[in-house]
Amino acid sequence: MKILVTGGTVFASRYTAEFFAAKGHEVYVLNRGSKPQSENVRHICADRHSLGDVLKEYSFDAVLDVTSYNENDVRTLYKALGDFGSYIFVSSSAVYPETLPQPFREDMECGPNSVWGAYGTDKLAAEEWLRSNVPNAYILRPPYLCGAMNNLYREAFVFECAEAGRPFYLPKDGQMRLQFFHIGDMCRFMEFLLDKQPEQRIFNVGDPETVTCEQWVRLCYAVLGKEPELRYVGAEVPQRSYFPFYDYEYVLDVQEMSRIMPKVTPLTGALNEAFLWWRGNRELIVRKPLLDFIAKNFG
Repeated sequence: MKILVTGGTVFASRYTAEFFAAKGHEVYVLNRGSKPQSENVRHICADRHSLGDVLKEYSFDAVLDVTSYNENDVRTLYKALGDFGSYIFVSSSAVYPETLPQPFREDMECGPNSVWGAYGTDKLAAEEWLRSNVPNAYILRPPYLCGAMNNLYREAFVFECAEAGRPFYLPKDGQMRLQFFHIGDMCRFMEFLLDKQPEQRIFNVGDPETVTCEQWVRLCYAVLGKEPELRYVGAEVPQRSYFPFYDYEYVLDVQEMSRIMPKVTPLTGALNEAFLWWRGNRELIVRKPLLDFIAKNFG
């Protein structure tokens, strides 16, 4: 197929472009050219917010919109496209209000989430515009993505702590649950959608199994063959100042995804991939001052 991937230079969009290029598809990436490009993709150099007629000459079998954050992003892209077949938009689990009963299902009414704020409401506005204007578009709602090319300071933070032999500070009792999804599995699910073209248009995607914060940290340390020295921090300390996730526990119901793609990559496999990539790409990590806060406040 001839596929357009928005972005294509960082984490999810870069992995997506390389995944489909490796499968033999003709992959185009749309970005400003400010970062190195992947091999085996064709670069369309443009700012997605001022595309003009740059895309009108192209015809795509599929558009994989991995980098839209709001209604304007999807509207601008759609209006700039020439002919295209399938459209897949990567939205977010942040579209579900935290007040809904869990696990969240695709048929639940979406709305503002006080934890995610504008990020969630902007993603929801993008979804709603797509559903009104591109009714055949597919919408994916993942939890936390993980795996190779993850430049966010999540697994990388734990790997750094493990490598240095630091104690690890967990929020409260360490039992807050987290749900992840391997970036490769998200690409495989896109592949299933393009091949099978199911009638359902919105899918929660993610690992059916959740883990606690403590389990996640232990798994990350185990990748380096280590055991963490765990210390627990009370609720009076802002969690995001020393830990990479919000104080927010949620679970997605992914039964609809599982009917199409029953097998997912175990979290241990995703973490091993993340470690191997991190080990050779440390300079690409977007760090946050978590270690500075820990050194200053915990000794």
